[in-house]
Amino acid sequence: MRTVSTENKDLAWLTARVAYLSAFMTDERNAVLRGVLAQRTRYMTICTENTFHSQNASALVRSCEAFGVQDIHAVEALCSFSPHVRIARGTDQWVDIHKHASTADLVAHLRGAGYRIVATSPHEGDRTPETFDIVRGPFALVFGTEHDGISDEMMASADAFVRIPMCGFVESLNVSASAAILLYRLSQRLRASDVPWRLGEREQAAILFRWMMGSIRDSERILGRYEESLP
Repeated sequence: MRTVSTENKDLAWLTARVAYLSAFMTDERNAVLRGVLAQRTRYMTICTENTFHSQNASALVRSCEAFGVQDIHAVEALCSFSPHVRIARGTDQWVDIHKHASTADLVAHLRGAGYRIVATSPHEGDRTPETFDIVRGPFALVFGTEHDGISDEMMASADAFVRIPMCGFVESLNVSASAAILLYRLSQRLRASDVPWRLGEREQAAILFRWMMGSIRDSERILGRYEESLP
């Protein structure tokens, strides 16, 4: 639920409203939201190009939520990124899904935000989840379509490559399975490192505010009453 934009709100504005909304939640619920938020990261994000099957879109969302990755970026040049409600089970309300019209738009956005683009594909000089350099800076893991894989355009834009080693006859895994494995291992490594992977104070306040607005019944009316009370 995002009826109130937090994009241009400063920390003081957010903190005051979070404090007010806290009174309308149980202490236990408040603690759960803050505890989960403390484990969120934008140091690592994931990207997908033209995910056709809603089941895979849903699995990607659930994996991001489970392993504390706040953002998903989806290219929708050929088809929409549409998680299946029953499979996602509400996890899409806790992560931020950013949609892009083209691969070029996504690449430009990632570059502007300071991300390394990491293609999840075997390639010369590739790395495994254990040997990939997490220290060099924020990174975006890119997953391709179910049938065609990562586009040539994205492969040409990649700064690094990572693969999941196989020891059977299978050459690759389903996109959702690959994402779950990589997110689990890389998030473990991040949290065990000295990398500044946690969200900043303002980011946490903005997300907590949105989560509270989505969790509290009649939150719009309650917040409106607070705004009316201000001088």
